[in-house]
Amino acid sequence: MVSARAVAEAVTDPELPMLTLAELGVLRDVTEESGRVEVTITPTYTGCPALDTMRADLRKSLADAGYGDVEIRTVLDPPWTSDWISDSGRRKLREAGIAPPGPAPRRASGPIPLALGPTRRVRCPHCGSADTAEVSRFGATACKSLRRCESCREPFEHFKEI
Repeated sequence: MVSARAVAEAVTDPELPMLTLAELGVLRDVTEESGRVEVTITPTYTGCPALDTMRADLRKSLADAGYGDVEIRTVLDPPWTSDWISDSGRRKLREAGIAPPGPAPRRASGPIPLALGPTRRVRCPHCGSADTAEVSRFGATACKSLRRCESCREPFEHFKEI
C-alpha cells in the first residue's frame, strides 16, 4: 500500500492543476496512526473557494488508495505565504505561463500588509523581459493578477506575493 503521505502529496490544486497541494505549500502534514489518517492543510487565504474541493480531492484519493478513516484538518495559523511554494512549484508555474511570486512581504506579526500602490516589476514567463504591465489586479483567481509583456506582447498571469 502506498503511504498516505505519498497519496496526499500527489493531489493537485483545483485552481492550479499543474501544482500539487504539497508544491503549493497548502499540504502541511500527514500522519497515520492505527489505520487513521489525519491530513492538515492551510488554504492560500481564509476565503479560498477551492478549499472544499481540496478536502474532497484529498479524501477521495486517500479512499481510492485504501484509507477509509480520514480526517482533513484546516489550520490558519501560521497563515499561508507564497514563500511556501516549492522550487518545483515555481518552475511549473513558469512553464505553465504564470509568473511565480517573488518574496512575500515581511511582517513581525499581525495582519498581512496590503499594498494598494504600484507593484514590483514582474518578469514575463514567456520571454523573461521585466518590461511588463499590470492589466488587472485580479486574474482568474484572487491570488493572481493579469499582466502583459511589453516586449513579446503576450498576456500572462502573475501569482501574487502573499
